[in-house]
Amino acid sequence: MKSTLLAAALAVSATTAFAGAEKYVLDPSHSQVVFSYNHLGFSTTTGMFSGFEGEIMFDQEDPAASSVSVALPVVEMITGWQQRDAHFMSEDFFAAAEGDLVTFTSTAIEVTGENTAMITGDLTMNGVTKPVVLDAKLNQAGEHPMAGKQWAGFDATTTLVRSEFELGKFAPFVGDEVEIRISVEAQKAD
Repeated sequence: MKSTLLAAALAVSATTAFAGAEKYVLDPSHSQVVFSYNHLGFSTTTGMFSGFEGEIMFDQEDPAASSVSVALPVVEMITGWQQRDAHFMSEDFFAAAEGDLVTFTSTAIEVTGENTAMITGDLTMNGVTKPVVLDAKLNQAGEHPMAGKQWAGFDATTTLVRSEFELGKFAPFVGDEVEIRISVEAQKAD
């Protein structure tokens, strides 16, 4: 979903010239997708996905030719309240089973600035695939001071309409729009 921002950020970053696309893999310990939505007008409720996998094929000479793909296990969603976690996995929402994934695969990258890009891709969630655009920013790219490898960090945002993914239970009382914030790190593959 949000690894897409990685592709955008990588697509915009030009620290060293390379020929062709190079593979970067997400660092699952420093990559999160945080979501939030309005709860009955009383509060903003937040949850997250963490520990997911993904890769970016980054062509530094032609960033628009880069690509990104990511997979998030649905059952790894964390909301901070066990009963809500269980409700999200129920028939009211995901009816999730072990192995069910949320996936994002980029279809286009439009570089919009020195360190920004719009990443368009197909988001598949709850068995429904829709196009999504991520507003992405490269935070930093270069050698990781502890790992001694090339590393890149990105942030991205988007808004999803959950009812478009057949997850609209209790809308509009519980907000149908879900704000997504992504922050990821990726390391160049060996």
